[in-house]
Amino acid sequence: MSINKNDRVLVIAGKDKGRTGTVLNVDRVSDRVIVAGVNIVKKTVKRSQQQPQGGIIDVERPIHISNVMRIDEETGVAKRQGAEGTGRDKQRVFKEHNKQGGRKITTSDE
Repeated sequence: MSINKNDRVLVIAGKDKGRTGTVLNVDRVSDRVIVAGVNIVKKTVKRSQQQPQGGIIDVERPIHISNVMRIDEETGVAKRQGAEGTGRDKQRVFKEHNKQGGRKITTSDE
């Protein structure tokens, strides 16, 4: 899988398209990721010892991994990525294409 925990990603589809964030969790079975500050929904919480008030809280929900694109930390641009090498020597690398290359990040939501 090409996205790992603590990667900076750009959301490329859905209601939060164009927002950036850090990956908090990766679910490899269902191909979903939880990104900080993205796909926030309201959830009602029953009273308990951890939540004595109960009420409504904001929760980050997972989004499909195909809806995010990893950001190159050197250039600050979201690019496609691939893998080079075999076995234990395999590394993630960004693919280069035309001169402009990648998706420009217009706003930072972190």
